[in-house]
Amino acid sequence: MKTIKEAVQCEINVKKSQFICSLFPTKTKKESKEIIQKLNEQYSDATHNCTAYIVSDGEGFDDDGEPGGTAGKPMINVLRKNELHNVTAIVTRYFGGIKLGAGGLVRAYSKSVLEAIGEAEIVEIEEYDVYKITFEYSDIKTADSEVRNNQLITIDKDYSDKVSYDIVSRDNRDIEKIFEKYSGKIRVEYKNKQFLEKI
Repeated sequence: MKTIKEAVQCEINVKKSQFICSLFPTKTKKESKEIIQKLNEQYSDATHNCTAYIVSDGEGFDDDGEPGGTAGKPMINVLRKNELHNVTAIVTRYFGGIKLGAGGLVRAYSKSVLEAIGEAEIVEIEEYDVYKITFEYSDIKTADSEVRNNQLITIDKDYSDKVSYDIVSRDNRDIEKIFEKYSGKIRVEYKNKQFLEKI
């Protein structure tokens, strides 16, 4: 699967109407909705803010007042055709006074998303099992050594009263088995599945 590495924005003009497409990497519907809300506030003076998203826990689109099927659906279709996941597209339209008709709207919204995808850096993503290991500060060397020797990838570190790492294995090995011999010192718990950039 593929996603975009970071947010991009692209602008096109069609018959005096301005279309601004903002693409964001997002993982969940909650994240998508928060970004859509922010963009609605940022472009509150726009004629329409149409949206489409495909994320790990679902997908959706919204025409935001444009005729049904002329904005959100063509936008999500472009995301699907480009096999993009974990992405949210928002196309902001400032009406220029010339009506585009249904076909013209479909083409304009599709083109807007396509242009933004063309500007984005596309990366491969895969689903990984994420584990959390927790240990005392005195065991950092041991934990780091096992992570290195087993070619595990640390995606997050937390230093509070104890140390904890979120780790994944390239080939989705059972990380609990790797740390079995340290059962009293290093606690391992399965956290969740996450789509991450291919490692």
